[in-house]
Amino acid sequence: MITVFGEGRGFRVVWLLEEMGLAYRLRPVDLLAGVEKDAEFLAINPAGFIPAVQDDDVTMVESIAIMEYLMARYGPTPLAPDPHDPAFPAYQQFLHLGEAGLAASIYFVVGARHFAPESERQNWSAGQALSVFESRLTLVTRQLARTPYLAGETFTAADISVTYALQLAQRAGGVTLGEAEHSYMARTSAREAYKRAMETCRSRKAWLAEAPLP
Repeated sequence: MITVFGEGRGFRVVWLLEEMGLAYRLRPVDLLAGVEKDAEFLAINPAGFIPAVQDDDVTMVESIAIMEYLMARYGPTPLAPDPHDPAFPAYQQFLHLGEAGLAASIYFVVGARHFAPESERQNWSAGQALSVFESRLTLVTRQLARTPYLAGETFTAADISVTYALQLAQRAGGVTLGEAEHSYMARTSAREAYKRAMETCRSRKAWLAEAPLP
């Protein structure tokens, strides 16, 4: 049985598992309560961040790496185009852009906006992180002007990666997205696997329901 520790970016993993029809369980991790009190989780990931995955004797962290592992081990799957497929370069680029260029940048914006002292919420580093996010977002916007999904005509794991980042930016980062991104997220979030993942990730579902739109 595959065990996913934590929601947050763990939602990407849960959504992927639902798309692939793999059995799993979600083990909640309460970061706000303090992971130092969660010995079981720290035994899995001593660094104390989510998500983490246990699959038999395999333990992994980092959501994109976990997704690639699951697709390689339990594939083949259309969620990951073959390297010889013309869609593969765009798939690979946006799979990683969803974290390295988008979510990782907006994470620091969210932290400054919601958790920093009032006097530090408009700090230089948060502004730089937002600038990085906005520059990478132009790549998404340009691609969506060409194709309905980021690797082309077909939904892939790259769309899971980027949809998560766009939702985070919109709901917690104060980012106003354009019509292309709104239409795109409507398509990706209409998938049955997404809906099932939301029912599993109850905390995320409640957060999306409560988080204000900019």
